[in-house]
Amino acid sequence: MVIRVSEGTAQIGEHDPRAVAAALTRVLSSHEILQHLADTELSDELLRALRGAIRLSEMRAAVAQLRQHLDAGEVSEPVYQEWCQKHSWAFGNAYVMRDEVREISPGDHLDVLLPTVISGYRDIVELKRPDMEVLHYDSRHRNFYFSAEVSKAIGQCHRYLDVLHEVAATGLRDHPEIVAYHPRGIIVIGRSSDWKAEQLKSLHGLNRRLSGVTVMTYDQLLAQGERLLEMLSLKAVQEPEELSELQDLTEDDIPF
Repeated sequence: MVIRVSEGTAQIGEHDPRAVAAALTRVLSSHEILQHLADTELSDELLRALRGAIRLSEMRAAVAQLRQHLDAGEVSEPVYQEWCQKHSWAFGNAYVMRDEVREISPGDHLDVLLPTVISGYRDIVELKRPDMEVLHYDSRHRNFYFSAEVSKAIGQCHRYLDVLHEVAATGLRDHPEIVAYHPRGIIVIGRSSDWKAEQLKSLHGLNRRLSGVTVMTYDQLLAQGERLLEMLSLKAVQEPEELSELQDLTEDDIPF
């Protein structure tokens, strides 16, 4: 397809704009082409828009992959560990990258170690299987409470937080750039796609009463990634030159 340009405006004729955008995105998904464009005399605005479009495409593919894993009933913890390591942005705009280091002390191996955008201090993510129970209901006292699996994960996470704070307060040994000062922990466990509003409310309340640890389900992680993608897609229309930056979003924009 040849796109005619007159006075700086593209004339796509009878072609569907979505089809044109999709074709352009597929072409620009090649890093070699993007690098070639970076070496040419293009405007900074155009380069940012191109990088942002490719970033959006990668994020859509990542969200689709996570949804596919969950819909297929995948329960292997290493599968989700690999996904979370590649797509740490799904945990919110505060995290746009992750560390390669996972061993913080002999015998203590973290699933994911995340540096925050603003301070650079590290937080941790502990992953459990999506087929584990999250909440149980006490009919006598009419309240939900954490399952044994979640309670064990919280205890494990607290140990990791204590160790990380102790060994990395001024920089991790052999990795002085990794600093953790009063780190926080995120536990991802179980499913909540069929939960009622009362269960979601109870999980929110239990999280509010935890100190330094947040428990979320894989469905909530998926929804959070979809919400962030939705906001960035809207931003691509309104402010395409800023799309490649995730830091513009605030913590209140993230639903969990």
